[in-house]
Amino acid sequence: MNNNWIAIDWGTTNFRAFLMQGSQQVSRISEACGLLSVEKNQFAPTLHNLLQTWLEQYGNLPIVMAGMVGSQQGWHEVPYAPLPCSARDLSSRTLAFTTPWGSPAWVIPGANSTSQFGQPDVMRGEEVQLLGLAARHPADQLSALLPGTHSKHAQMHNGEITSFSTFMTGEIFSLLSQHSILGRGLPEQQEDEEAFLLGVKNAKQGAPFTHLIFSARTRRLAGEIPESSVHSYLSGLTIGYELLALPVGQHTWIVGSPSLSARYQLAASLLDLNLSPANGDDCFIHGLWHLFTLLQGNPS
Repeated sequence: MNNNWIAIDWGTTNFRAFLMQGSQQVSRISEACGLLSVEKNQFAPTLHNLLQTWLEQYGNLPIVMAGMVGSQQGWHEVPYAPLPCSARDLSSRTLAFTTPWGSPAWVIPGANSTSQFGQPDVMRGEEVQLLGLAARHPADQLSALLPGTHSKHAQMHNGEITSFSTFMTGEIFSLLSQHSILGRGLPEQQEDEEAFLLGVKNAKQGAPFTHLIFSARTRRLAGEIPESSVHSYLSGLTIGYELLALPVGQHTWIVGSPSLSARYQLAASLLDLNLSPANGDDCFIHGLWHLFTLLQGNPS
């Protein structure tokens, strides 16, 4: 029996696809082919081209997609699921359709709620990782940090997502380092752990953010950080400032790539925080597999 299928994380800037056999990954594709690079009405031909080798070998496999592919700017808009949100809630709101070449396809809806700070908040893609994390590490109460362009701090209760807040840490770092006076005219940047930790230490002081980030310029002018280390210092400032939102002493899973998770863990070591790493891809695959079994009417 053919139990192959395709799991897809299609975001704003990146595309990742996993050829699956049941719950096991067989192969993967990773391309800088996010929504921003797809021309209007070209999602179907773009996806077919990306998956062509697998489709030729295995036929019109089922495809389950999550991420910004379900947004207003995506292939098919799927309304958010409100919190609290379980795997069954997400599967019941999933959009089903058939691709032009005949593959059955589904788009996971994402989730929305009000953040811990009273602001409207949304996620697309991270909800799948959270479900995978809860399945791999079941607990009555679970806290998770999903770092990235728009980091998420989430809480779960008995496998349900109950709350989350978004922090634009990655995007702010990119804007500051590439498009502000803080990053203008710099030489090639080098990884500098000392400068990174100095940034975290200064963020810990709790100064207003727009004042805090200006220290990337003034400390450079004063010779306190090398010109080649400004990005490392800025990274420490932005990550450190984000981590101030976590309660001291709380155990939190950090769900992401090993390199980014390690950077957050290093910052957490100065802030009395306990971050345990969980591989982001593994959580995504595990969460999407759980949703796929529900969509097939065979809960795992």
